[in-house]
Amino acid sequence: MPLNITEWIVRIPVLLFAITIHEYGHGKAALSLGDPTAKEQGRLTLNPLSHLDPLGAICLFLFNFGWAKPVPVDPRYFQNPRRDIVLMSMSGPVANLAAALVAGIFVRYFLLPFEIYQKVLVYLVLMNVGLGLFNLIPIPPLDGSHILENILPNSISSVYRRFRRYGAFFLIAVVLLDNFAHTGILNRVLIYPMLALSHLFAGDHLFRLLHLL
Repeated sequence: MPLNITEWIVRIPVLLFAITIHEYGHGKAALSLGDPTAKEQGRLTLNPLSHLDPLGAICLFLFNFGWAKPVPVDPRYFQNPRRDIVLMSMSGPVANLAAALVAGIFVRYFLLPFEIYQKVLVYLVLMNVGLGLFNLIPIPPLDGSHILENILPNSISSVYRRFRRYGAFFLIAVVLLDNFAHTGILNRVLIYPMLALSHLFAGDHLFRLLHLL
């Protein structure tokens, strides 16, 4: 069913919010681990325009999976680079999942009978869970690739690193195949975990509201 104007009005701010807290989480974690690069370059901000990656935003908006413009990180500031890169990489998805959990609590216990309010909560849950889980996939340039690269043994990690230059093309191909050729790749990998986690956060109200959207 095509989106009506109300859903456009709701989804765009929710999208910008999800992207912003994701990248702010990375920047804040990097700063706490000793790297001021994001702050010095003006990326430690809650201004969504600073974090917007046009292609990633379009994918997130259309397909509920996407990415933002990565915050700059200089691992030379980290005391333990491999550990700290993992922590910094996890911080973005964790920020999204935390936001989804808060929205889910509102769906469970503070649901008001206003259509826009309900849409905002549903999209806050779904978009943040979708963005968080999608970025944990270990395909470059997603956060999961940085996590995997730095927990693998050095010998295997160096081989995996060679794949990085092709990761974005592979990722886009998967998204396009799934949505236009109906290969079901993302359904198998992400849709079911996304719905399960969203239901865990928001409870049975979530599916009832989805039918009303």
